[in-house]
Amino acid sequence: MAVELTADQIRHVLQGISVPPQPQIMVDLQMEQVMPIPDLKSIARLISQDPGLSGALLKIVNSKFFGLSNRIASIQQAVNLLGCDSVINLINAQSIKGEMSDETIVTLNRFWDTAQDVAMTSLTLAKRIGYQAPDEAYTLGLFHDCGIPLMIKRFPSYMSVLEEAYASASAEQRLIDIENRVLSTNHAVVGYFTAKSWNLPLHLCDAIANHHNALSLFLDDSGRDAQIKTLLAILKMAEHICACHRVLGAQVEDYEWESIERLVLEYVGLSDYDFQNLKESIRELGVA
Repeated sequence: MAVELTADQIRHVLQGISVPPQPQIMVDLQMEQVMPIPDLKSIARLISQDPGLSGALLKIVNSKFFGLSNRIASIQQAVNLLGCDSVINLINAQSIKGEMSDETIVTLNRFWDTAQDVAMTSLTLAKRIGYQAPDEAYTLGLFHDCGIPLMIKRFPSYMSVLEEAYASASAEQRLIDIENRVLSTNHAVVGYFTAKSWNLPLHLCDAIANHHNALSLFLDDSGRDAQIKTLLAILKMAEHICACHRVLGAQVEDYEWESIERLVLEYVGLSDYDFQNLKESIRELGVA
């Protein structure tokens, strides 16, 4: 399952693409994370030094998903509510923004909003189906498309290529096949290298690399890669519920989901009726 490429292949895949390094604040927080009992006060103090991170953190904790009766204005309260792992996920996401010009960030508004929606929906789905590591589902939802902003930075016309890919996705043609043909690389493999450079768990890196290769994975009923399949099943359901085909792909129909829906639902043990009810309940929560 692991994506193993030679040094020359990696250089070719990432030609002209700058994978953002982990920011220093991320390193400092990881040192805190490995402590037997992470000091949430120290974490809040580090975040408070960065206005952008502070604002993003407060925006998330005050979103509809948490349903708080009173808005939170304290970084310390926000950290206490989200916890160490979720805070680190947020900072990684913000570090990608730090690599972008203001103009590019404006262009990417639909990407940032979708990433957060998919992450929250993945978390909710993981809890509903009883997945034992819902935080991993959240992390995958947040970072599965982290290669997209880097592709846009390298290829100004990338979004039109991505829309063509969403329009052409089918059982015979993967979404990333169009990107490979036009650009000689794709956002999934760029996202894989970004996640790997941030030291995310290898199975999450592999899930990012394969998130548009789901059909072949679910057609393999050998029982291998069960953990990655479960994470991808959650992710693909979340993408469909959040209508990524509309937001990112500008398509009315979700062609990729149509090619894998039966296999995904069978894998997690949901009927069509069950999934429709689950989708409606999640949307009513305001998560997606």
